[in-house]
Amino acid sequence: VGKVEVVHSDMRAFHPDVLADILVSELLGSFGDNELSPECLDGAQSFLKPGTGVSIPQSYTSAMAPISSAKLHQEVKSYNDVKHFETTYVVKMHAHRVLSRPQDCWTFDHPNHETPIDNARYSVHRFPITRSSCLTGFAGYFDAKLYGDVHISIHPETFSTGMFSWFPLLIPIRTPIYLPAGCEVEAHIWRRVEDKKVWYEWVVTSPSVGPLNNLNGRSFSIGL
Repeated sequence: VGKVEVVHSDMRAFHPDVLADILVSELLGSFGDNELSPECLDGAQSFLKPGTGVSIPQSYTSAMAPISSAKLHQEVKSYNDVKHFETTYVVKMHAHRVLSRPQDCWTFDHPNHETPIDNARYSVHRFPITRSSCLTGFAGYFDAKLYGDVHISIHPETFSTGMFSWFPLLIPIRTPIYLPAGCEVEAHIWRRVEDKKVWYEWVVTSPSVGPLNNLNGRSFSIGL
């Protein structure tokens, strides 16, 4: 009682002598799962008492919205290669415009009771465009349920007042797409998982079809 023991270990391999009532973690990225919180917490949930153990956070939902930003597009383009257009970035966005309301992509819950556990995800989105504009990419957000009705969020519609620990995730596209008023942006995004890495792939399929970005994690992945 009154002591804290610090253990240096990979949480996925550590086996404590006593099971815990609460598992508290700070593994959230700007897109919720982009710092491998699902994979880390799936391994660490063995620390919890079965049936009664609580994870904080309990869940988090990723969301995305189409944006227009000539400044951000030019900054990525300045590298003069495909790799940087197939990489995501955490950005404090100023010179940009959100073109349609964000839509949820997927949710992760903890503890994870799936059998077998599969953290791969896919979602398709159709964003209505009310004003003519130019699509240069997407902004990614998260909303996390810590416990009960307590949330932290960088989602524009549920943003936590005073939140400055996370900025949105920039998901770029190689070629800007003109969007006439009344059209719809259709976009697909995947969270891919292999034994040693996790990555995202994304593609715009309407109003015009663009290339599939980051196929097989060729430009950007997160190592497990």
